[in-house]
Amino acid sequence: MRRRQSERMKIVSYNVNGLRQRISQFGSLRNLLNSFDADILCFQETKLRRQELTADLIMADGYESFFSCTRTSQRGRTGYSGVITFCRVKSAFSSNEVALPLAAEEGFTGLLENSQASKDELPFMTDDLKEFSKDELISLDSEGRCIITDHTHFVLFNVYGPRAANDDTERIQFKQKFYSVLQKRWESLLHQGRRIFVVGDLNIAPFAIDRCDAGPDFENNEFRKWFKSMLIENGGKFCDVFRAKHPDRREAYTCWSQSTGAEVFNFGSRIDHILFAGSCLHDSDDLQCHCFVRCHVNECDIMTQYKRCKPESIPSAHRWKEGRSIKLEGSDHAPVFMSLHEISEVALHSTPSLSARYVPMVHGIQQTLVSVLMKRKVSEQIKSCKMAHEDIAMHSTCEGEEPANKAASSATSPNECRFLPRQVYEGSILKPNELSRGSSQEAVSKSVNESEKSIMHKCKKPNKKARNSQWSQLSLRSFFQKSTNLDNDISCSSYTDFSNSQDEPSLPNPQLHETPTVSDHSISPRQCSLDTDAYDQDLAGSKDSSTKEEKSNVASLEWQRIQQLMQNSIPICKGHKEPCIARVVKKQGPNFGRRFYVCARAEGPASNPEANCGYFGWASSKSRNK
Repeated sequence: MRRRQSERMKIVSYNVNGLRQRISQFGSLRNLLNSFDADILCFQETKLRRQELTADLIMADGYESFFSCTRTSQRGRTGYSGVITFCRVKSAFSSNEVALPLAAEEGFTGLLENSQASKDELPFMTDDLKEFSKDELISLDSEGRCIITDHTHFVLFNVYGPRAANDDTERIQFKQKFYSVLQKRWESLLHQGRRIFVVGDLNIAPFAIDRCDAGPDFENNEFRKWFKSMLIENGGKFCDVFRAKHPDRREAYTCWSQSTGAEVFNFGSRIDHILFAGSCLHDSDDLQCHCFVRCHVNECDIMTQYKRCKPESIPSAHRWKEGRSIKLEGSDHAPVFMSLHEISEVALHSTPSLSARYVPMVHGIQQTLVSVLMKRKVSEQIKSCKMAHEDIAMHSTCEGEEPANKAASSATSPNECRFLPRQVYEGSILKPNELSRGSSQEAVSKSVNESEKSIMHKCKKPNKKARNSQWSQLSLRSFFQKSTNLDNDISCSSYTDFSNSQDEPSLPNPQLHETPTVSDHSISPRQCSLDTDAYDQDLAGSKDSSTKEEKSNVASLEWQRIQQLMQNSIPICKGHKEPCIARVVKKQGPNFGRRFYVCARAEGPASNPEANCGYFGWASSKSRNK
């Protein structure tokens, strides 16, 4: 019998605070994932809605992904939370890799339609949860806070725990139910002899050492009590892997306030965790000598290189010292990783059906959106072309004019709408038919179409600028107007934009020649129009530039006046004698929407004179004084 090879594994947990932003920061999803060099990546707070999912957001070559998005329509919860687990694999089919899960499940109650809870766990859902109604249980999974993947050797829970303010009774009750049911699911798996990893942002800092400003009542929080009751040292089943490896490390934080710049002085909390429960992989009954964390966990630490603001970075530190215009990229959390060793291969298996590769909407939405948008674009172009034909027909009837020849008359038929500007075909599903340049009939047809384009361009907004290229002067509209109409030419030139006019043959204006002939080159109409069009554009350009300059000067002076008024009304903080910054109360209550001023420095320890001095003052409001 062939001995199975042992593997090394790296598992990362990261609250990305918006997956789109992190993908944008790294250029692509694959670049983001590869930067961790991990086998399993668990992201929280993806902020993706199910109807917005596309392959570039949740799928990458070499990775299988399993996601859960918010399903609730509750106000303030749509497009919020969300978790996703990425598994780096060589093959998604017939693979013996531990990183590729054998099974996957969205949520933890087993009640979602795509739940794959095993039959052995059915008692968990029937007997242990009688105190909760079905609607209550479904609501716990409706915010996209958990994805479970079974990796044979262990079951991995990717969890984004709910946050609840001290005075928010509704969310406190939700958080209580959330962890109560989750704990029952863990106990059910442990009862079956399974090993469990729980990773993610649990929104709980368990000990005073895990919080920068732990006060005297810190230990009295009910969720901290619950967390500590789950740990082995307090009679529970779980091990805090980070604390097992670094029991005395202080200021080991994973989350910092974005609004106060707390990351500058590392003024945060440790709320991102990796927990383990279960037996060692070695075949031994001696639990004292064999422990999973001791035998198989090589390292567990915080990846501080992903912090938004680093102490050694001068620009990031200056962001909170009279440099607030500096933009800092990154999440307000730091990832936590764990490296494992002596993890043996497993039996051949394929990716579970919950994998993103099997979700029809991920691929179907992209195809549908492209086709819908392109069809809409083409239909709008055809509609505008038909409207142009109607305008030309009405104009000819009112003036009593007739087409120059039959070719020109036939060119105005709706069948000729396929000859749209070259720009229309770029990126379109339609392709332009090749035009014969030797036919005078088609040349006349194209000249009439140019007049249609001019009419369509006149319907556009006047603030669209003409391209500043030498060929933009060669507007065919000038051949259909009298040269004395300078004002009309100027107004039309501001709406007209033919970037490919050099590719189209020009025709003389029938009003300027008694016997127009396409093959007559004794007088070049293109050459004749250059001076007139150039003069028109120079005149229009000078007027526009002078008007814009005047408006810009007025706006600049007004903005300087407003800034001076604001500067005079901003108070000075008492600790640093520096201008404060204004904030607005966003919490519902009697002061909702009210402005106040605080010290502009980054939040930090009170013992640090460089940190925020704690100044606070309400902004004066005339409406409140009345």
